[in-house]
Formats: sequence, structure tokens, C-alpha cells
Amino acid sequence: MNSLLYYTKKYPAISIVIGFQLFRFIMLPFMGLMPQDAYYYFYGEHLAPSYFDHPGMIGYLLRLFTSVFGKTVWAIKLTDFVVTSLTLVSFYKLASHFLSKRYLNYAIILISTTLFVSILSFNSTPDVPLLLFWTLSINCLYKAIFQQKKEYWILGGIAMGLAFDSKYTALLLPIGLIAFLFFSNRYRKLLLSPWLWISLIIAALVTFPVWWWNYQNNFVSFTFQSTNRTSSISKLEINPKYFLGAIGHQLILLLPILFAVFVTFTYKYIKKALLKFKLPSNQTLFLLAFFVPTFVGFFLITPIYWVKMNWLMPSYITGIIIAAMFFNKKLLKTQLIISIVFHILIAVEILFYIVPIKSDDTWVGWEKLAQETKKIQKQYPNTFVFSNDNYKTSAALNFYLDEKIYAQNIIGLPALQFDYIGDDLTSLNGKNALFIDSDKRFKNKNKKGEIPTELTTYFKEVKELEPIIIKRGNQEVRKFWVFYCADYMYKK
Repeated sequence: MNSLLYYTKKYPAISIVIGFQLFRFIMLPFMGLMPQDAYYYFYGEHLAPSYFDHPGMIGYLLRLFTSVFGKTVWAIKLTDFVVTSLTLVSFYKLASHFLSKRYLNYAIILISTTLFVSILSFNSTPDVPLLLFWTLSINCLYKAIFQQKKEYWILGGIAMGLAFDSKYTALLLPIGLIAFLFFSNRYRKLLLSPWLWISLIIAALVTFPVWWWNYQNNFVSFTFQSTNRTSSISKLEINPKYFLGAIGHQLILLLPILFAVFVTFTYKYIKKALLKFKLPSNQTLFLLAFFVPTFVGFFLITPIYWVKMNWLMPSYITGIIIAAMFFNKKLLKTQLIISIVFHILIAVEILFYIVPIKSDDTWVGWEKLAQETKKIQKQYPNTFVFSNDNYKTSAALNFYLDEKIYAQNIIGLPALQFDYIGDDLTSLNGKNALFIDSDKRFKNKNKKGEIPTELTTYFKEVKELEPIIIKRGNQEVRKFWVFYCADYMYKK
């Protein structure tokens, strides 16, 4: 005990980091399956060079960990925790290039106590590997440019490619790199260096599987992620709720003090650049090059488009390094206290589910839903199961049930990756099915009382069964409508 107190006093920053990571690790067994966990596990079940809505890195990692530790929710959560822990280690190495020991300690405390790290540690999304390879990329590029280690151009290219194989947001890495070199008087000459272009070519080669899959599938993934969203943005319809929502999300992910510092230094550096034509030092400019395009870029479109809370996460890596320079002990202590309070509230919610979540984005009820669905299948044998909520219910049931679960492509609707696993839906002609539909708002235990019209188009007979009510202890927390659908008729 005395030795523990000694090391805690001697290394307070590392002790805080270990404390928060230990908290997250302890929480892993209590976190139920999230629909995102199930969907990206579904990626790993159907290995491919890429996938409809994202590249496949998170799916590959989940396949690896569940192959080693078994098909369990804990193994999935362990994947997120381990990869995010590696991101923290990589962040520490990156920050050490820019900060003195004092501010380096501030930086590692700031990032490790944020809620966004907790979210990445608990929930499988493409951002989990993206943040790791994003951090590794910047670390390698720093060594290539500032320490003139040519081998790091190669490693940086590999890391940028792997980041893109995680999520398309990684395209901002080479954009940030070229922007830095362009605005830096000292390093602008590297724009003509063969090493820069070798790095970019290597990055492109590493991303080849994503391009090849898209080529084979009419570039549907790129279209889904770009054209559809671009058309929404081009309408230029102002909606203040989008902007306020983005502010609220960032206040949660970063916590108020850190977010305020982000806004402060962003305003400071942009004001100097635009009004005084003065750029910061090369090292700060390097950090800003990987911060501004993501953080400011996405914020600029928030008045006209709903920017998801995780889109800005890559900017946090270099943003927190800059922010650490603006912190003092008082601010850091306040940030830490707020973080502890938030994490206690998170623990209470995970353990006791005090506030029921009126959404399918919850860790509660999926396993019990699978169990109840299996019971209904015994009453209605030889039925296949499908749902219609993009992926959530279908993916969760797919994880827990030892049979193929279908999505809304059964009734002729686009079904994300479920459309690209080679299913021959004509083989289901004449079969009966169970349609599971989540009642997200769950106000009563009544039946829905009406038959969804899309079902009657594809089945000769549809009848509503008693809904599935999910309990947590004595508390009724979720509800699913159930429909028995007879004699499926596939239609192109």
C-alpha cells in the first residue's frame, strides 16, 4: 500500500490515466451488446475487401478478437478497449514531441478523462481503429518531416492507408499534410520531395482493397457516403437545431472546459492568420493542419447539416495537444472533477439503467429479445426472421441466434451491408416469417393494431402476435411488435 501511494504521488498523471482505464475495463462485463457492435461483428462474419457503409477494419479486428476469445460480448468490448488503449499510448508518444513534461502530463490527463475515449472503449465503430491509425500517421509524419527520418515516410504512408481502411474521414490526413507543407516556409520544399509522393503512393496502395470492392460494386459505398450527403448540404436550409446539437455533442464528448479551450485557441489562431497574416510556429502549424480541416470544417456545415458527434473525433488528437498549452492546474482540476462526476453517472446508468433509453441505440434487451424470438419460432416452426430498421435489430439477432437473420431487403428496401452478402432471396419463396419491429417510444404493452402495408405486398397473409416485452428486473424497458407473415413472395 505504501509503495502504491508512493508511485501515485510520484507519477500522478499516469496514475489518473491508469485509474480511468481500470474503470473502463471493470465496466466491460456490465456493458451489453450495442447494435453497432453486432453490425460490425456481422462485417467480420462476412469477410470482404470493404463494405457498403464503411471500410472493414473494425470488422477485421472484431473477427480477430472473437476468434481468439470466443463469440462473446466481452470479447467485442475487449477489442474496443485494447485498440483505444493503444491509441492513448500512441497519443502520449506524439504529444511528447511537442510538449514539456508538465504540459505532456496535462495532455495525457485531458484525453484519457474525456467521454469520447470512454465511448470508443465501450462501443464498436469504425472510429475505434481510425483514431489509432490517425495518431500513428501523424506520429510518423512528424518524424519524417521534423526529424528527417526517411523510413517514416514509408511508415506514415502505411498508417494513412490503414486509417482510410478504417473510415473515409482519413482522407483528411493527406490533405492536412499537404496543407502544412504548403503554408510552412521552411518545409514547403518537401512538396517536391520524392519521399512525400512515395508516402502518398504507399497510402493509396494500402487502400486498394477499398477501391477494388467499390469498383466491383459500382462505387456504392463512395456514393452512399458522399453524393447523398452532398445533395442534402447543397439545399442550404438553415436549421439552428443542427448547430446547437453539434455544440451539445462536443460539450459531452470533450466536457465543457476542454471544449471551451478548443474554441478559444481556434479563434485565436484563425484571427491571427486572417487579420494579421501571421502563422504560428512550424510545430503548432503542423498540429493545426490535422485539426482545423476536421474540427472547423465540420462545424462550418452544422447550420445546414446534421453532423454526427463522432465526425470531429480525429481532430481531438492534435487539438488536445494544443489545448494542453492553454491549461493550468486550476482548469485541469476542474476538468478532472467534471469528468469524474460524468463517469460516475455513466457507471450508475450501466449498472442500474436508471434512465431508460427511448431508442434502439442501447445495450439493454437484445439477448432477451433473441430468447423470446426463439420461443415464438417454436410455436411457428420453419419461419425465418427479419426486421426493418436498417441494421440494428437484424444485426443483434444475428449475433445471438444460430441462424441467418434478414433485414429490410426482404420487403424490397435498401439494407446496407445485408444487400451485399450474396443472399438469394428467391430461395425464401413460399416460406413463412416472423417480422420483429421495435417500438422505440414504448408507452404501453398493446399491440400495434395495424398491419404494415409493406408486409402485405410481399406476404399472402400477415397477422399480429402478442408483442415481446423486455424486462430488466421488475422494470419493463423495451417493447417489440411481432408479426407472423405467411407465404413469402420475392419481388425484384
